[in-house]
Amino acid sequence: LALGTLDAQNEARPTMSNRAVHRITVPTLLLLAALPTMAATITVGPDETVKRIADAARLAADGDTVLVMPGEYRGDVAVWTQKALTIRGVGARPVLIADGEDAEGKGIWVIRNGNFLIENIEFRGARVADGNGAGIRFERGRLEVRDSAFFDNQNGILTGNFPDAELIIRNSVFADAPRPNHTLPHLLYVGKIARFELTGSHLRSGFEGHLVKSRARENEIRYNLIYDGPEGGASYELDLPNGGVARIVGNVIGQSDTTQNPIIISYGAEGQLWAENRIQLAHNTLVSDRLRAARFLQVWDQHFADGVEVEAYNNLTVGLGAFTLGTSGIFSGNFPLPPGLFASDSLDFRLGPRSLLRDRVDPLDPEDPLRPTAEFSLPVGTTPLHPPSEWVPGAFQSHDPAR
Repeated sequence: LALGTLDAQNEARPTMSNRAVHRITVPTLLLLAALPTMAATITVGPDETVKRIADAARLAADGDTVLVMPGEYRGDVAVWTQKALTIRGVGARPVLIADGEDAEGKGIWVIRNGNFLIENIEFRGARVADGNGAGIRFERGRLEVRDSAFFDNQNGILTGNFPDAELIIRNSVFADAPRPNHTLPHLLYVGKIARFELTGSHLRSGFEGHLVKSRARENEIRYNLIYDGPEGGASYELDLPNGGVARIVGNVIGQSDTTQNPIIISYGAEGQLWAENRIQLAHNTLVSDRLRAARFLQVWDQHFADGVEVEAYNNLTVGLGAFTLGTSGIFSGNFPLPPGLFASDSLDFRLGPRSLLRDRVDPLDPEDPLRPTAEFSLPVGTTPLHPPSEWVPGAFQSHDPAR
């Protein structure tokens, strides 16, 4: 209204200056205010104007892209408060080393509340006083992490507990839990959020804590290598302590001989949190290197008022132990193999072309979301899976010609 009054006054005094102001009408000003601002690109590096990531975190606006050049960034911790941002390492993966520093007593990076994409960044050595130092502390919003690495952190990624948050991880590495640690270090710890997705990633060498722990309402865990390896000493390899919906497809999930717990996949150990509770496993290879019996799957259905829906199709267990251990549900096409079939150092879990298990399982319907469409590919990532003429149980339909 004030601008409208100003325009009316300008009509009475039509100088050149006033005519120019008069052209910017109220609708035009409103339109300009509604237009998005131009996104900027901020480049960080030792040879750039912006040399520290922490400075880029203060300078970046919503919708910007931050490019991090190769090199080591020691003690360069940051809190990111933008509502939308892309952070990408350029070329050889830049390495962020905590070096005794932390952001807000939480970790190397804190993501406050926004839609973030983080790509090609390495996080090392996060430590804080309460034992929960994270490479990334993700508090709220949507975070997608691609092609990144997390080593020697008390938690690789640790999330908050906001029920609308979403975490997506693709083609990343989590490894080398610190020893000793006064709390349980988890390579990946997902809180009470809406959705968690893990694809094409490699998790190894835990210690006392879990490789993956998720309290999310919905969990999509596909085509990963979640295998502790001979140097690992984790407890559970996959822990879903509060239930929820879990679809676990095409993974290798395995424990070492020095594991802290015989259970590989645990569901519901800490009680019910969500209304819908269902765990589905298809075409996974579950491996125990223990010399004593393992429990490949433990479902604590007694903790759920209405029970738990359990489905397991075409899974392969390798090693001593039991798969279901009295769990009720739908089980089809699951086969055990003795220990020692796969060499843990090679990380090759393919069956041979003449395996007696070929054509022993019924393929799932092409429209079934549990039917695998890819396979894990070393060192990280996935390759498309072309439906074979003869399906086998386990995570790989491609075969090892030497076996």
